[in-house]
Amino acid sequence: MAARRVAVTGAGVVSPLGTTLEEFQRSLAAGRSGIRRLAPALSERSGVQVGATLDWNPAPFFKEAEAANLDRVSQFALAAAAQAIAASDLRMADLNRDRIGVSWGTGMGGAHTQEATYRQIYGADEWRVRPLTVVMSMSNAASSNIAVRHGLRGPFASYSTACSSSAMALGEAMRAIAAGRADAMIAGGSEALLTPGVLAAWQALRTLAPADPADAAASCKPFDKRRAGLVLGEGAAAFVLEEESRARARGARIYGLLTGYGNTCDAVHMSRPDRDGQVRAMRYALAEAELPPDAIGYINAHGTATTVGDVVEAEAINTVFGPAAREVRVSSTKSLHGHLLGGSGALEFAAALLAFEGILPPTGFLEQPDPACVLRHVARTAERVAPPRAVMSNSFAFGGSNVVLVAARA
Repeated sequence: MAARRVAVTGAGVVSPLGTTLEEFQRSLAAGRSGIRRLAPALSERSGVQVGATLDWNPAPFFKEAEAANLDRVSQFALAAAAQAIAASDLRMADLNRDRIGVSWGTGMGGAHTQEATYRQIYGADEWRVRPLTVVMSMSNAASSNIAVRHGLRGPFASYSTACSSSAMALGEAMRAIAAGRADAMIAGGSEALLTPGVLAAWQALRTLAPADPADAAASCKPFDKRRAGLVLGEGAAAFVLEEESRARARGARIYGLLTGYGNTCDAVHMSRPDRDGQVRAMRYALAEAELPPDAIGYINAHGTATTVGDVVEAEAINTVFGPAAREVRVSSTKSLHGHLLGGSGALEFAAALLAFEGILPPTGFLEQPDPACVLRHVARTAERVAPPRAVMSNSFAFGGSNVVLVAARA
């Protein structure tokens, strides 16, 4: 049986750059940063000065009692998924929900619930914890809440592979539809990790950027000689993926076609990136999409702004693309929305889809390109171009997990 093609027919975003897809993409197009100084409650003990925080009000999405029983990571997930389903115009009541599934990624799961519980137990010596602590904090809480909310009984999976989690969720959802195991999937990822304990753990790794002394919003500078580390963020992005002929038959808007997915492991080191693993993931994604490198018009790079990571990714891109690397435009939108860890792949896939509207989002604050990162950068401001034939989105994670997605213009 020939593989079925997969269309993106809905998208939703909750991010530091806006709480809808449209707000998020407008902010990217304007080069606006969502990075700011953290509140003293987060920064004083952890030592972390900046983050991409979300001014989140759950009231429009949840009743007060419902929100109280949902960790922040699940609130983000449910809000983004509801937007994506509404945008897709899927009429759930008319569908066989045994054929619609959920594929979701998160790195830290219910971090807020876990930290609050530990504070209660070890800080206040109060061991009578709330009954829903486990189901609020477990890593599959976000995906399970989406399935329950919408009655989705098809293929179900939660992925936790650090920074590649939600990109993997999208790729595996694509495979489920292509293989005929589902007609549609709600896929994406969420992360809500800005707690003092999680920040302190990341600070101990010495990979986080200090606040830029002139402008906190400019603290994350991927591919710039002045880069000093990544900036953590929070949020979610969700997509409705659907078998293409079915989507076209019902007249759905198609944002793009998810055509390629590369998934590899470095098997080298827990935190040091490996060029060869990234190269293989990009090549596998291109091969599945049946596209040569020069068909890619834009790459949303992993680009975390770490000293080593950006150089390794630039080398990998140049290895895969060869002479075409001089033409393909590259940016890292983490400079604007921060690094959502497990949620980054999905959010950056939403950023990559903006290219099909003729807008290439920039690497913010890239003023002094590192000569060790030779790429055709979209620097500081967005570029307006003819919509490319295809785009690529890279997600490379601690643990050596590499995931690459390729989408084609519909």
